[in-house]
Amino acid sequence: MQRLNTKTCVVTGAARGIGRAIAERFHDEGADVILTDIDETAGQQAAAAIGCRFQRLDVRDEADWQRLADYVPIVDVVVNNAGVTGFEGGMGPHDPEQASLADWRAVHAVNLDGTFLGCRYAIGAMKAAGNGAIINISSRSGLVGIPLAAAYASSKAAIRNHSKTVALYCAQQGWKIRCNSVHPAAILTPMWEPMLGTGPDRDARMQALVADTPLKRFGMPHEVAAVAVMLASDEATYITGTEINIDGGLLAGSAASPG
Repeated sequence: MQRLNTKTCVVTGAARGIGRAIAERFHDEGADVILTDIDETAGQQAAAAIGCRFQRLDVRDEADWQRLADYVPIVDVVVNNAGVTGFEGGMGPHDPEQASLADWRAVHAVNLDGTFLGCRYAIGAMKAAGNGAIINISSRSGLVGIPLAAAYASSKAAIRNHSKTVALYCAQQGWKIRCNSVHPAAILTPMWEPMLGTGPDRDARMQALVADTPLKRFGMPHEVAAVAVMLASDEATYITGTEINIDGGLLAGSAASPG
């Protein structure tokens, strides 16, 4: 039997990358998937290719979340995946000394405010049935300091903490609504393309970026999607308030690299 059969699942930021891989895998597992994204053209194209529904959603906007609630008032799984690094518009400074307040707030608005609103929507759409799964995509950067990406690291750390708060709150209410965070490290998505380039040194750049990773490679979006399926399924009904690292062993310790 498909692991998500009969479940209604919302995935944010799912036009590409990790979000799209999760939407694809959820659909393959029998879920009714609502793929959401702020990019309407890319979102519609992705939904058509997968065979699922599309809803435009700017995760920063309460009115957009209300429109989603009107469209999908009852849901089983919400994946809060939409996020930005802050470098989408260029490689401006994001260190703690030189980052602008506007840039700091812009990253937190998408990553943290979007996750807060997504969790709030999920609770409202799940509490009548009294069960469900919320999966928040944090990052390895939410577990360690990132000197040149202060806002990104801060927002992802806050997602980790808020996931635990949501998990405890739902348990206190007597609901079987689980909330967990997933922490990918270097996953090969379009976000990395500006750093990798298309020149003859692309492979060398890739190897340099994962040189400190014990498994010596990038992770792939489908490997994150596999964990999301497990957390969304009824196989994980005793897992809440926890975090799962998907990092090729990076955070296991400095001696983790095989000899």
